[in-house]
Amino acid sequence: MSVPGQTATRGPTTAQASPRGEASGPPVVRVAGVSAGYGGRDVLRGVDFSLRAGECAALLGPNGSGKTTLLRAISGVLAPQAGSVELLGRPLAALPPRERARMVAVVPQRGQLPQGLTARQMVLLGRFAHLGWLGAYRRKDYAAADRALDETGAMPLAHRRLSELSGGELQRVLLARALAQESPLLLLDELAAGLDLARMVDLFDLLERRRAAGACVLMAVHDCNLAALYATRLMGLKNGGLVFDGPVTQVFTEENLGELYNIPICVLPHPRFGLPQALLASASGPWSCKDGKKSAGDAGADFAPADAGPDGIRPGGTGRQP
Repeated sequence: MSVPGQTATRGPTTAQASPRGEASGPPVVRVAGVSAGYGGRDVLRGVDFSLRAGECAALLGPNGSGKTTLLRAISGVLAPQAGSVELLGRPLAALPPRERARMVAVVPQRGQLPQGLTARQMVLLGRFAHLGWLGAYRRKDYAAADRALDETGAMPLAHRRLSELSGGELQRVLLARALAQESPLLLLDELAAGLDLARMVDLFDLLERRRAAGACVLMAVHDCNLAALYATRLMGLKNGGLVFDGPVTQVFTEENLGELYNIPICVLPHPRFGLPQALLASASGPWSCKDGKKSAGDAGADFAPADAGPDGIRPGGTGRQP
């Protein structure tokens, strides 16, 4: 299991990737002034950005901010009301479905799935865009599916039906299906949902290896600390618009996160990796920063129960809580 954030796991493996995600080359995806919504209700409003090979961007934001809607617009499932999306320099709206599937793979939030399929059959669906005129799977399709099952640790599940899988197991199968597509752009909507800690680290390590090999990854993530450890770029989405967009070390700040989530935040460096991590700093919660040292990079911030006195002891308590 690799360690996120260290040079050994973020080193470039192609000319397009770099340790800090400083990708070069033409955009894999370009989003220009995109507005989108449902039933006349605007969810996205004028979103602009582009991503290149070797970048892993994490979409942060509260529920209802438009993260899933943005991914749906990029994948072609939802047509924008205004603006445009380009994949590898070509208008998304002009691409036939099979060609679009060769360019972008999606791991959606779990919805209704064909329960009669086995895990391997589900992963093979990711090869649809690569099938020949006869529509029959070839040896290379089975090889791609098995390779994806192996990469995600889902090979032991290959012959089990989807209805027999746990939520975390199903997430691994859905990721394997996306990897089997072998598309340059990978869209992930809450991949970590339902995963235990060890499996979550395994799969995000896998995404890091894909990014380092030149893939372009855009993922909606609720865990901002997980995003800071694995993404090369963070994008904050609120009320349908981007409120920040940039490298992790520049935009993962108390001000940005506080504005995004409307709560006080302490940002401190991870004790091992040095990357910024967020802690709740609300005085109405059970804990808060007691000495005012809340800036990023200040490992000396003193935390104590929010109702504790200057000595760190709760009223009526016998000592400081760990």
